[in-house]
Amino acid sequence: MSYPEKLFRRGLIAAALSLSTLVPVVGIASPAATNNCFYVTQWQGWKSPSPDVIYLGVNLHDVYRVDLSAGSTMLSWPDMHLVSIVRGSDSICSAIDLDLKLSDDHGFTQGLIAKSLTKLTPEQVAAIPKKYRPN
Repeated sequence: MSYPEKLFRRGLIAAALSLSTLVPVVGIASPAATNNCFYVTQWQGWKSPSPDVIYLGVNLHDVYRVDLSAGSTMLSWPDMHLVSIVRGSDSICSAIDLDLKLSDDHGFTQGLIAKSLTKLTPEQVAAIPKKYRPN
């Protein structure tokens, strides 16, 4: 991920965090409570092998598969950024915790709806073709 992409994503996260103080949050799940959770700040990259699937790279070795209810062919475009808007807790434990948007450098955005989030096993990660591995 290039420096402008990281800066753009961090700016969106900071803006979302400042807005999240307006909404009361009840029953926040902690990533420490289960191995299937991660913090949005641990998300390091992504790749999309098809319009309905995104692989998220988390930390150095973890990969999560996100299945989308209505994908986008624009996931394969080289100038697209994937952004998750944070509302409330910044922990991601299920698909509902992801508020995904595709964005480009020209102001275009498109919302994506995640229908499932699955942490892949090392064997499943190894089976992903190298060009689609996010890490």
